[in-house]
Amino acid sequence: MTKKASLATHENTISAQPRLHQNAREIQVYGTVSHALPLELEEPVRLEMTEQLNLLLADSMTLRDLYKKSHWQVAGPTFYQLHLLFDKHFDEQVEIVDKIAERIQLLGGVSIAMAADVAETTRIARPPRGREEVPVQISRLLDAHQVIIGHCRQLARRASEIGDDGSNDLVISDVLRTNELQVWFLSEHLVEVPLARAEDAGMRKAG
Repeated sequence: MTKKASLATHENTISAQPRLHQNAREIQVYGTVSHALPLELEEPVRLEMTEQLNLLLADSMTLRDLYKKSHWQVAGPTFYQLHLLFDKHFDEQVEIVDKIAERIQLLGGVSIAMAADVAETTRIARPPRGREEVPVQISRLLDAHQVIIGHCRQLARRASEIGDDGSNDLVISDVLRTNELQVWFLSEHLVEVPLARAEDAGMRKAG
């Protein structure tokens, strides 16, 4: 057996040894769309939608993590209620993130994934590392929701205009409606009402 044949035989031998430290070129560059699936959507449409959905994804991932930060760091008399609420909203944002990422991949794009890339892309303001008061936490979350909701309305209209009904449905049915509901639950915590004793109607200040 020649040396060349011997090496080829050795390379084809099944082995239990893991092949570690592998590296290679990317199989698809970020910002591109792969060959068209039978979706009846032209490449320019898929390029535009995957770009916009990645912006929405980065903001949704940031909001998701902002909810977990708030869940861990909340303090005060409403700790228990908000601790649970923040985690519930976190779980709902996890589902949204997954649905957006899968839609990007379905359209032939590459979904953003890593924290550093999300930080460079998101339009939501970065919070401090330390703990903040509850009203500030909630206000920060509401501001983040506003960024996402505004983008959702623009993106849904654009998707409808260019014939991407699937993205339109995702943005409205999953992202927009969930964010709207979460805004309601959050904003009610910023209504200033007495906790233990109702004020007499005649004593209340006008306005």
